[in-house]
Amino acid sequence: MLSNSDIAALEDILFAEPWGDHALDFFGLHGVVCASVVGPVTLSPGEIFQLATGLDTLPEGGVPESFERCVRQLARDLTHALDMGQSLELPEPEDDDPMNALENWCAGFVETFLEYEEQWLEAASEEETADLMVPMMTLSGLFEDEDFQKVRQSESLSRQMAEAIPDSLTDLYLLYHAPE
Repeated sequence: MLSNSDIAALEDILFAEPWGDHALDFFGLHGVVCASVVGPVTLSPGEIFQLATGLDTLPEGGVPESFERCVRQLARDLTHALDMGQSLELPEPEDDDPMNALENWCAGFVETFLEYEEQWLEAASEEETADLMVPMMTLSGLFEDEDFQKVRQSESLSRQMAEAIPDSLTDLYLLYHAPE
């Protein structure tokens, strides 16, 4: 379990120069790590760093050690919870803006999916994957689709989508990681 100081250290790294303007926040990073855990492509800390910061290549000094340690711990915690049959809990914001945090989390998750979409769709049924991705895609704010916008504009529909995410994550994990 990451401590508050671990999360603060991660955000210090994410918002550092020169990539800080394009980086995801902790919620978006959590979404990237979660996609790496539940999906068919397990990403290295370096690949996660690049997705989270928007960099095409790793910085000259490589991935900061504390970033790598925290990402590995987060991935282990998420995998352990899923292996134990527990639903994943998304991080809670301290600023009482859960929908913004959820949108950032979904954006990190969906951007990771899109980066590796070919592998995701080769490894499982395209239709099943698409169905399970709907809550995250809808709430990510990345798509201008009229139906997605209607859901995001409705508090009750948005809440229903948010409540569906833990089950979707479990089902995606089982789809890609459970033996037939």
